[in-house]
Amino acid sequence: MPKLKYKRVVLKLSGEAMKGNGTNSLNPVFLKSIAAQIKEVQTMGVELAIVVGAGNVFRGLDTCAKGMDRSTADYIGMLGTVMNALALQDILEQQGAFTRVLSAIEMERIAEPYIRRRAVRHLEKGRIVIFAAGTGNPFFSTDTAAALRASEIGADVIFKATKVKGVFSDDPAKNPKAKFYKHITYMDAIKKRLRIMDATALSLCMENELPIVVFSIKRKGDIKRLCLGQRIGTLVN
Repeated sequence: MPKLKYKRVVLKLSGEAMKGNGTNSLNPVFLKSIAAQIKEVQTMGVELAIVVGAGNVFRGLDTCAKGMDRSTADYIGMLGTVMNALALQDILEQQGAFTRVLSAIEMERIAEPYIRRRAVRHLEKGRIVIFAAGTGNPFFSTDTAAALRASEIGADVIFKATKVKGVFSDDPAKNPKAKFYKHITYMDAIKKRLRIMDATALSLCMENELPIVVFSIKRKGDIKRLCLGQRIGTLVN
């Protein structure tokens, strides 16, 4: 068994990442590829929790800007994360993984309620835990949910999966001269407004000395490489 650098990991998977390169809200082929990578590291002994976003289903801030009440928009977004969590759970279980969906908003027929001790126990038993419904509160992003849950369960690191290879000074799709950062501090990320995570999430990670690795979900095997300690993407600490 290879030596792991990170034993307990929180993977932040955005809704946009779940679309892959497709136009539909979910890309089953791409999700199967992600699920295979997740199952691979789980069989290596990594205790893996996943926080899912909902940008592929509903964007609360965009809708809020068009006149919807912010709290209402955020609650709709939380329900979107539950939909994504259930889809990911199904695909993971098709791969033979044992999973549990824990929701910050109670909906007992489809998910367990989030209880910290229960989440930790599932991880210790080798189950993949999928956190849904964000923090359960409006005005907090799923990035903040990832930082909060990682802090609560004592994770070693947050892996943030994106569509680009890491953190840039600007959008590399719009600015080919954008600078790529292999390493950056929490404070610099906040000051430069690099949109790695929102300021609340970054502050929480900084207070708890919780490193973040931003990487591309498109290249197969990178989740495994990161767990083994290979330098991929951007390290934020």
